[in-house]
Amino acid sequence: MQKVDIAVVDYGMGNLRSVSKAVEHVANGKSVVVTSDPAMIQNAERVVFPGQGAMPDCMRELDARNLRGAIIHAAENKPFLGICIGMQLLFEHSEEGDMPGLALLKGNVKRFTEKLVDEKGIKLKVPHMGWNQVFQTTNNQKQAHPLWADIADATRFYHVHSYYVAPQDNSVIAGETAYPNRFTSAIARDNIFATQFHVEKSAHAGLQLLNNFVNWKP
Repeated sequence: MQKVDIAVVDYGMGNLRSVSKAVEHVANGKSVVVTSDPAMIQNAERVVFPGQGAMPDCMRELDARNLRGAIIHAAENKPFLGICIGMQLLFEHSEEGDMPGLALLKGNVKRFTEKLVDEKGIKLKVPHMGWNQVFQTTNNQKQAHPLWADIADATRFYHVHSYYVAPQDNSVIAGETAYPNRFTSAIARDNIFATQFHVEKSAHAGLQLLNNFVNWKP
């Protein structure tokens, strides 16, 4: 079987082209393959799990392609980067479609309330869309997560979402964003790092995070 350094999971949804091109840009010669082959994903050195759209559709497509086991194996055994729905799917349950997730992390996915207002009383739109700051968290560690290397705290990343994760264990929170209250926009545990924001749409900061992932040795 072809040796794969970085597998970008194709389950019929997500910004596959933009994600793969962004990863290739920082891969420094490493092979990057967009694939729906479970065996190739299991044999890859590291895995990127992108996603967008509705949670029920994503879960259905994941199972239709027999990818559930490969994703769980990757998230348990190798450097794993989840993006947007690729982060939400890691948790136990989503309010979107009352849908169970992969339950690799404890917690739920919740919808923003329709009554969001900022400090000036101006109503905020749902979905949350556009550039917003991400505040890095250290969770009692001496320094921020390695994937934040060379990325300043409160850097802006591009968000598009109506749902957000609410982890049961706060120690997995690696970043937060305010809209207007703070919600979890990045999580990390062992070999897993995942973001609510779209790294592939986040210009230099997104490419830096992808570069850090490509070279990460958890």
